[in-house]
Amino acid sequence: MVERDSPEKRGRLSRPLVLAAAVALVDRDGLAALTMRRLATDLGVEPMAIYRYTAGKEALLDGLVEAFFAEVNDRLRTSAEAGAGAARSDPGADWHAELRRIARAFASAVHAHPEILPVVATRPLSVPMARRPAPLLQLTEHILAVLGRAGFDDATTLTVYRAFVAWNLGCLLVDKRQVVDDTEEPDLILRLGLHRLPAAEYPRLRALVPRLAEYDDEQELVAGLDGLLSRIAEPPHDSFYGGSTP
Repeated sequence: MVERDSPEKRGRLSRPLVLAAAVALVDRDGLAALTMRRLATDLGVEPMAIYRYTAGKEALLDGLVEAFFAEVNDRLRTSAEAGAGAARSDPGADWHAELRRIARAFASAVHAHPEILPVVATRPLSVPMARRPAPLLQLTEHILAVLGRAGFDDATTLTVYRAFVAWNLGCLLVDKRQVVDDTEEPDLILRLGLHRLPAAEYPRLRALVPRLAEYDDEQELVAGLDGLLSRIAEPPHDSFYGGSTP
């Protein structure tokens, strides 16, 4: 039985702790398993205790987005500290390097929490910009500042920003981890259920889907990003300078 929550136990709860438990629950059991009751059970409190820190299931989904982008920003801070003092041989290319660094931090967080990615991709669209989680707004501000410091005008900054976000999400949403149809089946085609697709109608799907597990999505993410950015625009001058990391 779940221990009845007490003032002492409630005193140990906090919003970061509740969100961390929610992330751990989704990582372990999937998004469908996330309920206020399940979360309370994991924390060892009664469900009403959770409502002090998140208003309900919808707010909890926003909390997953908040926790995810807080982790992305933490990864950026860590990599910035690790690279502090490193010489920059080509200052004009620093905006490219910074966007690569952000893309890698985002991909690393996705790899750590793949079940949360669909929420990250869709949930912010249902929330007005000013009400989106602070870590997401901080990362957005950082990206826009990087492009502004590179010398892009406002219109081009927004074009590059949209392309950058769309590429990162799109590349990672094309998931190499396929849903298994039969966990007991050793043959990959049968395990993925691809034998259900008529070979004459879907020859390429049957041939290529199993190979999705073989590609390095982070390598493809960065390589594709470099190609995309090189085709969109170049800043009018090499004006990039360092700034704060979210």
